[in-house]
Amino acid sequence: MYKHILIPTDGSKLSRRAVVAGVRLAHALGARVTGLFAAPAATPLVYRGLLPSGITTTPKQQKMIEQKAAVCLEVVEGAARKARVRCETVTVTSDFPAAAILATARKHKCDLVFMASHGRRGLKRALLGSETQKVLVEGATPVLVFRTAR
Repeated sequence: MYKHILIPTDGSKLSRRAVVAGVRLAHALGARVTGLFAAPAATPLVYRGLLPSGITTTPKQQKMIEQKAAVCLEVVEGAARKARVRCETVTVTSDFPAAAILATARKHKCDLVFMASHGRRGLKRALLGSETQKVLVEGATPVLVFRTAR
């Protein structure tokens, strides 16, 4: 079955839950995992959600991105350690998360992408888009979507 599972994370509560579930699946299948954190390039603008909330230097912003990546990917590493699943982690710079997920899956020869879906509908979906939907539609790698009951 699947031998190498890509688990993208954005650090959200749902994403952390998906990481744990993805690692459990890897353990059950005897697969290894690659954790992925994708972030846009550092700029002087600091964002909260979609809105600019402040200004900093580009090096400081880069440091904040690196710290966020480390925290998010430690969740993957910790879950993998606990489940005794082989794990590597990757951080990429991209303004397009879905494209980064698909490129990483190809580059690392992953045979499954296991990712969360926030299940946004209506205006939120129109404004924020759905990275999961883009990965499903644009990629050739199978995708298992993790959702929780509302």
